[in-house]
Amino acid sequence: MLDKKDGAARLNAAGFSIWDIFEENSVSLQIVYEDNRAEKAVSGTDNGIGIRGIKDGMTSYGFANDEAGAAGVIERLTSGAGEAVEFKRAKPGFINRVAIDPASVEFSKKMRMLEEVNAFCRAFSPYVKQVSISYGERRQQVEIASDSMELAGDTRTYTNCGIMVIAEKAGRIETGYTVLAGHRGFELFDNGALLKKAEEAASLAVRLLDVDAKITGEMTAVISSSAGGTMIHEAVGHSLEADLVQKGLSQYAGKKGGKVASDVITVVDDATIEGRRGSFSFDDEGIPSQRTVLIENGILKNYMYDRETAAKDAVLSTGNGRRESYRFKPIPRMRNTMIAPSTGTACDLVRDTKSGIFVVRMGGGQVNTVTGEVVFEGMEGYRIENGEVGTPVRGATLMGTGVGVLNTIDAVCSDLGFDAGTCGKDGQGVPVADAQPTLRIPKILVGSK
Repeated sequence: MLDKKDGAARLNAAGFSIWDIFEENSVSLQIVYEDNRAEKAVSGTDNGIGIRGIKDGMTSYGFANDEAGAAGVIERLTSGAGEAVEFKRAKPGFINRVAIDPASVEFSKKMRMLEEVNAFCRAFSPYVKQVSISYGERRQQVEIASDSMELAGDTRTYTNCGIMVIAEKAGRIETGYTVLAGHRGFELFDNGALLKKAEEAASLAVRLLDVDAKITGEMTAVISSSAGGTMIHEAVGHSLEADLVQKGLSQYAGKKGGKVASDVITVVDDATIEGRRGSFSFDDEGIPSQRTVLIENGILKNYMYDRETAAKDAVLSTGNGRRESYRFKPIPRMRNTMIAPSTGTACDLVRDTKSGIFVVRMGGGQVNTVTGEVVFEGMEGYRIENGEVGTPVRGATLMGTGVGVLNTIDAVCSDLGFDAGTCGKDGQGVPVADAQPTLRIPKILVGSK
């Protein structure tokens, strides 16, 4: 382990206004199961140290895989020893409990689980032709020392399983995909949770084989909580990351305190939710985890800050400084981002909608943070006809602007559905979750493939 006291003394003496030492030890396992067998099983470790210093607006960063290399990085960043320092242990904002360390579970048990999922999907329908399952686990231990003279330690256990089912009928091929993921251990798969996800994927692929109806034009869209938070992640999430705001690459720059959404919209980014993939005790700069209200009843309250962007705006970090690993410097990133639930039920909302589209499941999404243009892919959708869910529709794509969508939403229900994944930005991927209740957009442009 690197002598962080000596490193801190040298970094202090070098005159850095912000500095940190990020030490990481990670153990991981990935299994790819397809064609009725395990195609790949890869385990590994990744240990290293990243050192950052910021002075006069310039960032110096280096990393190494061992203590000697890290000491060399500190020598290159500094010019000499400084006064002795003492650290105190930082208090976490939240502690995520993991019941079953996945590394403690026998490999054979993991294989039996994947075999069961594979058999279930293939038996679901004679039209199922291919099943691909990807299992992953990662245990990341970090310790961060910073110019606050505090040591922050965190252990993060990520477990996930993605299921893709391909169905074919009369030459037509359709795909269903689901993922189960969280900051949890092997208990993630308790109570048949993975088979439920397998049924979702297989059912979707088979249903799509008989869906031909298309729907286009401007219309009302009711988006179910089961669609997860792809919409909020893309429509507003990235645009509220402070580095993009400060670079003028966000539609929300200069709008803090102003109205940016309808009164029914409150947006929260929260790293303190038990078991969610974007939760942690400290961010990757050693800031305790917290819940941050970004938009409250339509008013923009805050951005997502790391320490560097917070210093530029003379505010406190919101604990959003994140990095993929010790190889990268931290930048502002989302954690668990969501539209807060309100009142009312999804059934009542659909009954109150004369016509439009009901989106049950989302695919991917894209955003231009400068213009605010967003595109959402609907994996599963249905016509709404006279207040009832009707004919399934094929390949619906929703298009608009983040501000336009948020300002027109006129109803938010009491349910809340989560999705989880890995968010990419500036070449880094970090674990996140997003969520939304069932909600209604009175007018949005819908296209169809």
